[in-house]
Amino acid sequence: MIYSLASPVRKLPETGELVRSTLKPIGEAYQSTAINTNKDTLFSAEVEPATEQEIADTVTVMGGDDWQLWIDALSDAGVLADGCKTVAYSYMGSDITWPIYWHGTIGRAKQHVDEIAAVLNTKMQKIGGQANVAVLKSVVTQASSAIPVMPLYLSMVFKVMKESNVHEGCIEQIDRLFRTGLYSAAVEYDEGNRYRMDDWELRADIQARCKAIWEQVSDENVFDTTDYAYYKSEFLKLFGFAIEGIDYEQDVETLVPFDVIDI
Repeated sequence: MIYSLASPVRKLPETGELVRSTLKPIGEAYQSTAINTNKDTLFSAEVEPATEQEIADTVTVMGGDDWQLWIDALSDAGVLADGCKTVAYSYMGSDITWPIYWHGTIGRAKQHVDEIAAVLNTKMQKIGGQANVAVLKSVVTQASSAIPVMPLYLSMVFKVMKESNVHEGCIEQIDRLFRTGLYSAAVEYDEGNRYRMDDWELRADIQARCKAIWEQVSDENVFDTTDYAYYKSEFLKLFGFAIEGIDYEQDVETLVPFDVIDI
C-alpha cells in the first residue's frame, strides 16, 4: 500500500476541521535565486519564517497521522494480507534546498512521517509485513513547482544527471524502488530504515556540479547552463500542454457530453 500525498489542506475526520499547511522556512527568512517560469527570467525569492502554529498545522496536514489512520482502519477491518508492505513517499533534497524544505515546515512534517513509519512497522510485523519511508529524487510535479527554489534546482540537476547517465523520471525511479527496494533480497536501508532513491542525485560529484552552475547561472545563460527547457516541457505536460502533434491554436469544444461508463 503506497501513501503519497502533497496537500495544502486536510479535513480532520474526528471534527471536520480544515487545517492548512504552509511552505515556509523555520527560524529565519529564506532568500534565494529562483526562476519565473512565465518570463524565463531569474529573480530573488524571499519567504518569511513560519509561526509555531503554522509548523504544527503543516505537520497535521503533511505528517504521518493520515497514513496511520488508513493502516489502522485497514488492519481493524482485517483486509491487510499477510506480508503486506506499506511505503510512504517522501523527499529530503540536498543542502541547496534544505532551508526552504527539509529544515522548514514541510521537512518537519516529513520527519513526523518517519516517526509514524517506525510505529506502523511494529504493527505490520505482526502479519509478516513492514512499513517504510521511501525518500525519492527530485522530479517535476505540481507540488515541487510550488517551491521557490525547485524549478531552477531541477533544471540544474536534470542536466547534470543526464550527463552522468543517471537521470530518472517519476516512473523510472519507482521501478527501481520496486526492483531494488520493496522486492529485493539485497535491499539496503539508511539509518532511518528508509529506502533511498535519491542516492544518485545526492552523489558528491552531482551536487558539486550543481553548486558550480548555481554560482554562474543568469538570465542570459539559463538555457545553456541548465536543462531548463526540459524542465519547462515536463511542467507543461502536467497540464496537457507541450504535447507533440497537438495544435493548441485550434478552437476546442469545451462542453463535451460523455458517460463515465462508456469511458
